[in-house]
Amino acid sequence: MAADSEPRGNQGADRFGHRPVLLDEAIEALAIRADGRYVDCTFGRGGHSGAILARLGPQGRLLAIDRDPDAVAVGRGWRDPRFAIEHARFSELDAVLDAHGFDRVDGVLLDLGVSSPQLDDPARGFSFREDGPLDMRMDPTRGISAREWLLRATENDIAKVVKDYGEERLAVQIAKAIVARRGDAGEQALRTTGELAALVAGVVRRRGGRAEVGKDPATRTFQALRIHVNQELEELALVLGKAVARLATGGRLVVISFHSLEDRMVKQFIAHEAGRDAPRDPVTGAVRRAQAPRLRAIARVLPGAPRAKGRARPANPRERSAVMRVAERT
Repeated sequence: MAADSEPRGNQGADRFGHRPVLLDEAIEALAIRADGRYVDCTFGRGGHSGAILARLGPQGRLLAIDRDPDAVAVGRGWRDPRFAIEHARFSELDAVLDAHGFDRVDGVLLDLGVSSPQLDDPARGFSFREDGPLDMRMDPTRGISAREWLLRATENDIAKVVKDYGEERLAVQIAKAIVARRGDAGEQALRTTGELAALVAGVVRRRGGRAEVGKDPATRTFQALRIHVNQELEELALVLGKAVARLATGGRLVVISFHSLEDRMVKQFIAHEAGRDAPRDPVTGAVRRAQAPRLRAIARVLPGAPRAKGRARPANPRERSAVMRVAERT
């Protein structure tokens, strides 16, 4: 690593002291070659990227992308000739790879969901624990905020988003309460995360419901709105296909998910690309398909998986719901 490179000596923790979830496991799963080419699709504050660079030799290359301008600003402060970062969505992966002359890559890492710095900054509007503007955009320079959408959407659309993306059983009642608040307060409604969180909690209490142990009553609603505003599942579906198409033979796809909707999509994608759902010959059992499977499933890793002797697992509450899936290009 270059002497003036930002990640030197941080051992995978980012510059704010956050340690990415399943960091050691993800780096091991990438099976990094010293001269390989890798893509970190979710730079965040550079925890994974720093650990990847620590394993690359002088000929290795790492390309990072992030849709958050704050994250990109951090990455552009790094000084390492093997590293570059671009401000982009998952769906723009092809264009970013082409711009940097990456035809094939040896590994792609996706650490999904919201990052700790985004959650920790009330001004970003992701947290229901600290009051801030109801925004939730990972890229504040594009699209509409959660508040803008809630002020425009129909009751049915709100209920569908909260139910489908938050798996919230009280989605209809929450949607009714949001629409009622709009009617009462007009353009002054739903200005902050605290207001929305209190509104949702009130619905839960009136219906005699209880949040899961350790979870705020607004957790599922906030998750749903964040996923919808950022088109997270649509972006994930696009990047999975693009990543596999650009992997070299033996290259690894490593995806860390934090809720069931993401993990289910990743699981089904890998299964499909591995040929597990392809039609088979009734006699021989051979797969009937126009081309051979593109992926081989390698592993599914949970936070409680055994670790090397003497290495304690860092305290990180996000680890409770994390699932990492690993596949290899055939």
